[in-house]
Amino acid sequence: MSMPHFQVMKKWGAPNKIDFLSLSYTRHAEDVRQAREFLSKLGDLSQTLIFAKIENVEGLNHFDEILEEADGIILSRGNLGIDLPPEKVFLFQKSALHKCNMAGKPAVVTRVVDSMTDNLRPTRAEATDVANAVLDGSDAILLGAETLRGLYPVETISTVGRICAEAEKVFNQDLYFKRTVKYVGEPMTHLESIASSAVRAAIKVKASVIICFTSSGRAARLIAKYRPTMPVLSVVIPRLKTNQLKWSFTGAFEARQSLIVRGLFPMLADPRHPAESTSTTNESVLKVALDHGKASGVIKSHDRVVVCQKVGDSSVVKIIELDD
Repeated sequence: MSMPHFQVMKKWGAPNKIDFLSLSYTRHAEDVRQAREFLSKLGDLSQTLIFAKIENVEGLNHFDEILEEADGIILSRGNLGIDLPPEKVFLFQKSALHKCNMAGKPAVVTRVVDSMTDNLRPTRAEATDVANAVLDGSDAILLGAETLRGLYPVETISTVGRICAEAEKVFNQDLYFKRTVKYVGEPMTHLESIASSAVRAAIKVKASVIICFTSSGRAARLIAKYRPTMPVLSVVIPRLKTNQLKWSFTGAFEARQSLIVRGLFPMLADPRHPAESTSTTNESVLKVALDHGKASGVIKSHDRVVVCQKVGDSSVVKIIELDD
């Protein structure tokens, strides 16, 4: 990266602990590796996630290797629409989103309601496009001109949000779950097995929420990868670390970064409660999580809740039924 970029990241990015870096015009996996090396030199940004922005044919041709290296993908359809024949854009979108979904990495779609830059309502085609982005498996919608220089930024966000909510109601979760399990295949890794089992159990007992205890956020992201119909509450347990001069807790990065994953809602636990505790400490963290769910309106009396946590060296999936 150039010296001006380095200075901006050092003077503004590092002090503000940015969660994501959007890497424009990513062409190869090497671009992502260089960006990661650059961030590691800044120390405070070693945890920043890199989202590769795919916006030309070169990036498209190396999509698989870029996806493997990046933490997430942004499909920049504006520039792609210039590089690609118009009739090919939809095919790339569907293929790219499917690959991101199966890899369990967030996918972001851009350029959805351009007409709302100057108009209060989107066109019918744009409204359908937003819904299809959700049905195709995108984790997030990224607005550009509509909120940068548009006349109706708040209305745009509200409109897109309502369309996304409607599309999520008709998302075929059963088909998606079966397709994902089939894609992962057998034998599954330990974490994949636990994640898919937690989602299957939650579906069978009609749980209102899945609660997952995690330190890195990986376990919760894997559960969300299977797109359960109920929200996933990720309870991030901070970890204590030291640089030999001072002690500090990690966890805030992981909690905030979980917000970009579809269906995942993070909360940061009390750092005095270790993630792999075996006794009453986990129960007290669970109570805090349940109270948080009740306050948010996603958990009610007599609901069933699926809990995924580590006890010692074992991963446990359990179902609890709430009293009054």
